[in-house]
Amino acid sequence: MTPAENFLSRVEGVRQTAPGRWVFRVPTRKDKRASGSARELDDGRLLIHDFAGDSAADILAAVGLEMADLYPEQLAQHTKSERRPFLATDALRCVSFEALICAAAAKTMADGKLLSSVDRDRLLVAAERLTSAAAVAGV
Repeated sequence: MTPAENFLSRVEGVRQTAPGRWVFRVPTRKDKRASGSARELDDGRLLIHDFAGDSAADILAAVGLEMADLYPEQLAQHTKSERRPFLATDALRCVSFEALICAAAAKTMADGKLLSSVDRDRLLVAAERLTSAAAVAGV
């Protein structure tokens, strides 16, 4: 079983976005939408990222894996690391729901209504996730 098959079989909400690229619901939270991205490199290594900020080690621990499980048994050759391992489109797919949260809050405020404390807190989470995604995408 490849690192990608092993990891993706343990997380929920997996959806392939392109060959060798997936989004998934991060198991360290009760997200209803995908906020994690995975990418399989040509040599079989698997890169994972959570646009909401949870570490790869925490995500792996939540599904019973370790960092070593992201690597195939034997690498055919050593390759240099990539500067931006995730496409900006993957980041945008993962946080599109967060943009809807911001838009709904803006509409409520534009209508002259106050946000509840729960809505304010959720808006802050959305803003934090959007900022993180922009940073990872290099924007």
